[in-house]
Formats: sequence, structure tokens, C-alpha cells
Amino acid sequence: MSKFLKSLVVVVTTSTAVPALAGEGGHFGLGRAATPDEISAWDIDIRPDGAGLPEGRGTVAQGEEIFTEQCAVCHGDFGEGTGRWPVLAGGQGTLTHERPEKTIGSYWPYLSTVYDYVRRAMPYGNARSMTDDEVYALTAYLLYLNDIVTDEEFELSRENFIEIHLPNEANFIEDGRPDEPFNEKKTPLCMTDCKDSAVEVTMRARILDVTPGSADDDGAAGGAVD
Repeated sequence: MSKFLKSLVVVVTTSTAVPALAGEGGHFGLGRAATPDEISAWDIDIRPDGAGLPEGRGTVAQGEEIFTEQCAVCHGDFGEGTGRWPVLAGGQGTLTHERPEKTIGSYWPYLSTVYDYVRRAMPYGNARSMTDDEVYALTAYLLYLNDIVTDEEFELSRENFIEIHLPNEANFIEDGRPDEPFNEKKTPLCMTDCKDSAVEVTMRARILDVTPGSADDDGAAGGAVD
């Protein structure tokens, strides 16, 4: 037996108390507490009310240069996307279409989402490489590409950040399910024998337009399943 394993045996056999398992109010006794610097390196989330925003500023014009150098290869010169990379601009008015274009200007709820994601995850393959000023500038340029700001000299900063509202913000609502009567009563969920009758297929996915295809492919609506 190695000296390391022997030392473990000694620790276990001479201990007067066995540490509780994780999930039982205790811990495994491994590792160490994170230092304040280590915590601050990860604690960088930006909230819709502006909490967490760093000091800094950047203009649309500055952001255009950064976008051209570090983002356009994937997202296109104007945020239109290349290949299968995400489209960042346009799509306004398409959310009711069969195939909506979900972009910053058409779908995203808060500008803080844009800043936060760019800051922690972009550019692809070189995340966390941009300064806070560069992220402000890039975010300003993304606003410009989506016609949310129209002045190339517009400067985004911590001071005016929460004044900017994305077009689809009002369509995001709080999850009201906890307040529904079913959840208020805390009724146990049924797990077995929940239906009196056997499951019956009443419609096909293609007829409901859930998947691409034609109703003719599967026969008449409500047809029996072979």
C-alpha cells in the first residue's frame, strides 16, 4: 500500500466524526474555499436593470471596426449570418411567421443579454479577450445594425445603458405557473393509471404542421394509425 493510501486510512480510521455526504447538509471535505479574486472572475453576469455593468463606453463607429475584424467572418458584414452561423440583425415582424427570424432586433428581450453574452462568450474561440470598452462599442454597433439606434456617433455607456429597450421586450412576461390554482394547491402529480381510457391518436404531426411535409403524405386528417 502506498504512503498516500496509508495516510488516507489513518485519517479515516482515527477520525472521531464521519463527514456528512453532499446533499445531507454537509460536504465532501475536498478542495478549498474560492478566493475573492477567483469569485469575481466568474461573477460577471449583467442583469436587465443594469446591475453588474462595468465602467466603460464605446461608439457605433468603434464597434463596426471590431465587428469587421472579429465577428463578420461568422455573422456576416451586416449581421446576416454566414452559412449556419447565427443571424444577428433583421427579422423584425417575422415572429408570427412559420419560420421566424429570431435576432437581437426581432426577438431578444434585454440589451443586458447582448452585452453579457458577447462579454463572456465572444468572439468564438477567443472568449473573454475583449475589453469592457470594446464590448460596449460592439453592443452599440449591434444596436445600429438592428436600427435601434441610427447615429454612427452614438456612444453606449454604463450611464445610458438601461435607457435602451429592445423592440420585443414587452412580449417577455414572468412565468405565472407557480400562481396557477393547480400549483397553489400543491396537488400531487399523477404518475400511474392517470387516464380511464387507453391513449388514442387523433391527429398526425404533419397535418398539424408540426413537422415539414404535406397532409397528403399521411392521408386524411384523423386517419387511423396502422
